[in-house]
Amino acid sequence: MSQTEKIRIGHSPDSDDAFMFYALAKGLISTEPFEIVHVIEDIETLNQRALAAELEVTAISVHAYAYVAKDYALMPCGASIGDQYGPLVVAKAPMETLEGKRIAIPGEMTTAYLTLSLYQPNFQAEPRPFDKILDAVQQDEVDAGLIIHEGQLTYAREGLHKVIDLGEWWHEETGLPLPLGANVIRRNLGTEKIRQITALLKQSIQYSLEHRARGLEYAMTYARDMETALADKFVGMYVNDYTLDYGEKGRAGVRELLHRGNDAGIIPHRVEADFVTLEE
Repeated sequence: MSQTEKIRIGHSPDSDDAFMFYALAKGLISTEPFEIVHVIEDIETLNQRALAAELEVTAISVHAYAYVAKDYALMPCGASIGDQYGPLVVAKAPMETLEGKRIAIPGEMTTAYLTLSLYQPNFQAEPRPFDKILDAVQQDEVDAGLIIHEGQLTYAREGLHKVIDLGEWWHEETGLPLPLGANVIRRNLGTEKIRQITALLKQSIQYSLEHRARGLEYAMTYARDMETALADKFVGMYVNDYTLDYGEKGRAGVRELLHRGNDAGIIPHRVEADFVTLEE
């Protein structure tokens, strides 16, 4: 009997990630000769683990790629890309400027933090777990909160106001979509395995897009405080054509974000986006 090789895939406990990985998680597609092991952590924890190159495949923030590019290549599928929408800054009352404000952020390696720093370099960052940020704003622990994941759709029901949509701002600045999350694969697996595993991930995403109702039902088990219609909207925002393949615009968005981060001195070195190619 042939040996299966364990491949650990790190992803966050979100409905969009769960939707993408549905077919892999439920054994609906053959993964031979690999055994897929799912490692579920919040995105900033996955960013930190990627620094140590712990997992074979992992979701990370595009910002974090700048620090792990020597160990990982970007997979061409599985990205979360906002086209004219993205992370939001919200507050209890309308706000004219974010300059000098205390803003709760979901981690310094998140793309949301990088984009906010490009938009407004002068603010006080207060890291919080992403799912505690709305509470921090409500409790007046901070002046505003930088919201990722489902909070982007639920903040209004908490009576909070949108100050800026960073995906809208980015599009106005660059004309490009804002790449937020990426999947990366460890370079030391070698070209053949990298291609095989990347193809499996693409197949899983395709499966969910083709069996949307079932994929969504599974994703709902990860949808914090969201009814099905809202989870469907959220999944639709971040699992789309860009998720199957970044395309030229998606790739250009990654390059622009990394270069602007470096130009602004947030990312200390130049980094090039290196994507896995599925066929020669």
